[in-house]
Amino acid sequence: MVLTLSLNKTIAGLMLPAMIAGAQWLDFPTPGVPRLPDGKPNLTAPAPKTADGKPDLSGIWTTKAGYTGNIARDLKPGELSFQPWASELYKHRVETQGKEDPQAYCVLSGVPREHVVPYPFKILNSQGMIVILYEALHSYRQIFMDGRKLPKDPNPTWMGYSVGHWEGDTLVVNSSGFVDNNWLDNSGHPGTEAMKLTERFRRRDYGHIDLAITIDDPKAYTKPWTVNLEFTATPDTDLIEYVCDENEKDLKHLVGK
Repeated sequence: MVLTLSLNKTIAGLMLPAMIAGAQWLDFPTPGVPRLPDGKPNLTAPAPKTADGKPDLSGIWTTKAGYTGNIARDLKPGELSFQPWASELYKHRVETQGKEDPQAYCVLSGVPREHVVPYPFKILNSQGMIVILYEALHSYRQIFMDGRKLPKDPNPTWMGYSVGHWEGDTLVVNSSGFVDNNWLDNSGHPGTEAMKLTERFRRRDYGHIDLAITIDDPKAYTKPWTVNLEFTATPDTDLIEYVCDENEKDLKHLVGK
């Protein structure tokens, strides 16, 4: 099954319910999911554990809606402070309605943007790493858990390089090595090669993960800032194929002022 996508960001923000309803394997219940008497998943059941006693983050997840256009929507005045050039760039991106957005040309979304776009993702536990498969643009991310350090002079990538460790029941992920033309959301909060991310994943029960993301990018912002997101488990389904720029008809209309 192929999903044909429009690049219009308003439409993209409304597509999530349709995508979930149209996903594959709907007649194949996910093994091991705690159930209510009516057979529905019990999302408030205790979080599962891995063999070593750590929370198991595996599963299909979706992000609480509302952050696609503005990842910083919950911040109070003064919590986010742009460098002057970044403020002008962000204003330009908003006024031109994302016409220069790399994702409009089928470039990867990168992180943290992948956590706010309205598409599901799958977390997998693997030997020495945690892997995240993002439905959007068929992208993936490796979080190395084997004790290695972040590379000192990496080749910049959209997803960056990530290493993780556990602090109690919280997975702490440090990332760097990003490209210089990053978009943190659809409205265009900028990220640069100087950006470092600290993500704290806490699976508070079976159906919910709380994620705090601290963005430290001194080239674009005068101080670090933190956003808080919530993921909801979506069992009994799976990722579907994402085809970018198929029958695209919107980009030429995104002209802004």
